[in-house]
Amino acid sequence: MKKILFLFLALQLFLTGAAFAAVQTNQGENMNGSKLLIAYFSWGGNTKHIAEKIQSQTGGDMFRIETLTPYPADYNETAYGIAKKQHEEGTLPPLKDNGDVSQYDIIFIGTPAWWHEMAPAVKTFITSNDFAGKTIVPFITHGGGGEYTIHEDMTKLSKGANVLKPLVIFGDGNSHTDDEIKDWLKQIE
Repeated sequence: MKKILFLFLALQLFLTGAAFAAVQTNQGENMNGSKLLIAYFSWGGNTKHIAEKIQSQTGGDMFRIETLTPYPADYNETAYGIAKKQHEEGTLPPLKDNGDVSQYDIIFIGTPAWWHEMAPAVKTFITSNDFAGKTIVPFITHGGGGEYTIHEDMTKLSKGANVLKPLVIFGDGNSHTDDEIKDWLKQIE
């Protein structure tokens, strides 16, 4: 009887280990074993919050896109002053670090929607890097307007890249955001 119980327990451990290994393998295959980067620009923290949630589900490396001259803390001064002017003039603000996407296969790019477009700093990041042959996965935070033409604009700026369906989140998300990200990741897998 002890031998049977021992064999049963050993079989359970083996099957549990196999199931765990399968879960780990599936996790690693979520993005086809590719090297992932999550690059994001965040002024108020919403896009950073979503980037961190994506990172927790994918394990990708993080890169914060930062302008050389930081935007003011005052919303009106930033949104209705500097950001609006940069959009109207097509200004690409210099970054502290343009980043290096060369070692990555899949790059998640996060931006707030500013004046119906991606943040100017994200445009600088995209135009400063070579995305040919890479996959870009956009994620967009907004205050009520949605994605606008950001997906199409990213596709135009990142020549030679495969730009996938964006994740579009109002503000910094809600209690269902983790599930939305999980479902989105499954869809783009």
